[in-house]
Amino acid sequence: MANITAADKKQVTETIQLLMNNLTKIQDDTGEYLLNFDGLIVDDKSWHVWNWPQGVGLYGIYQYWKLTSDEKALQIIHDWFTARFTEGVPPKNVNTMAPLLTLACLYEDTKNQDYLPHLQEWADWVMKEMPRTKEDGLQHMTYGPENKNQLWDDTLMMTVLPLAKIGMLLNRQDYIEEAKKQFLIHIKYLADRRTGLWFHGWTFEGNHHYAEALWGRGNCWITIAIPELIDILGLQEDDFFSSFLQETLQRQIEALHHWQNEGGLWHTLIDDNSSYLEASASAGFAYGILKAVHKGYVSEMYRETAYKAIEALRGEINSEGVLQKVSVGTGMGDTLQFYKDIRITAMPYGQSLAILCLAEFLQDCQ
Repeated sequence: MANITAADKKQVTETIQLLMNNLTKIQDDTGEYLLNFDGLIVDDKSWHVWNWPQGVGLYGIYQYWKLTSDEKALQIIHDWFTARFTEGVPPKNVNTMAPLLTLACLYEDTKNQDYLPHLQEWADWVMKEMPRTKEDGLQHMTYGPENKNQLWDDTLMMTVLPLAKIGMLLNRQDYIEEAKKQFLIHIKYLADRRTGLWFHGWTFEGNHHYAEALWGRGNCWITIAIPELIDILGLQEDDFFSSFLQETLQRQIEALHHWQNEGGLWHTLIDDNSSYLEASASAGFAYGILKAVHKGYVSEMYRETAYKAIEALRGEINSEGVLQKVSVGTGMGDTLQFYKDIRITAMPYGQSLAILCLAEFLQDCQ
């Protein structure tokens, strides 16, 4: 993929539009993928729901719109928020915070004052009411399980990035400092010093990493979140916090380069070749690596790592615009086998992570 042509740009754009169209039609018609938390039913699969998969999807579409000014993409985002606000916003938790990142971006672009109370309310909730772990980490509270004293990779993507963005927009230094602190706490307890990869979770109730799983999608949230945070905060090259984040990312990407399957994807347990190849994590890695290369956060040598993954991902998108080999929403596992047994289906975050990485790739298709 070293010689990228105008034909590539056209094909990639068409693929993104196909993915986007499919994303907005995904729904769980049978109820097979509904989650039941003691009678509380949560839909992680359908597009017309306010939760983290849709939040990631919105951000993928938004990034594509910023790059291309495709009005259809912007309309999808506006339609989603209009419908959800009409229905009423859901209870606040680490995952339902995810759509606020795109809402903050929309506010920055449009200055629509209707968005402002939502941004303020949700950010204040994180600061004042969201449960905390020991050492003041943001507890990964979701629908159902309390997850008391637990830190998860996902929290940085779903909650901390929106908080940082809102902090920058509203000139709230307390929000910004909180976001920085949460990244440091999560690095302290989730980054594996031996490999440079990240454990899925940590609990202060027993002080352990559960199965010690170096899980693909959990890791991909980090590959995305670190360059995003540097970008959101506008950190300067000589800023210590920026250097610390870049060094952390560098170690992870070195490991990802080592563990990339020869076909271009990564295994759902990154360091376990007996686990299946998983496309949503691979798309997240491709995006984060390529963005880090574009921003100069990591060596140019990793561009080919991202390109190799993107080539493989394009081969996993079928004629209906479905990214295949995507694992369903995954809780914390106590055994490595737990991760190997997670089912595969089309999911909004699979579509959106593919859109994200292909949109980033479009910048190279001149």
